[in-house]
Amino acid sequence: MLYQRFIEIEQRLKTVRRLIRSGRYSTPKIAEQLGVSIPTVSRYVTALRERGYDIRAERQAKEWRYILVGKNGGAQKPKASSFSQTTS
Repeated sequence: MLYQRFIEIEQRLKTVRRLIRSGRYSTPKIAEQLGVSIPTVSRYVTALRERGYDIRAERQAKEWRYILVGKNGGAQKPKASSFSQTTS
């Protein structure tokens, strides 16, 4: 059951990324498309940013929309860990 939940979340993240990439969806429209709340969309966007996607908010007409910046829809190499191990 836990694995199934993981699969569902991954599918939603993929859908959010696709919708943002299209550039036609505002946050409320993404929420409506997925059947989730606006705060949930914000959490999905945060998760995608943590995975290295350069997602920015941009004002278009009367709405704010998310956009992906950069090649391949903003995907970047994962950042190196900030923890380093030292030996004495």
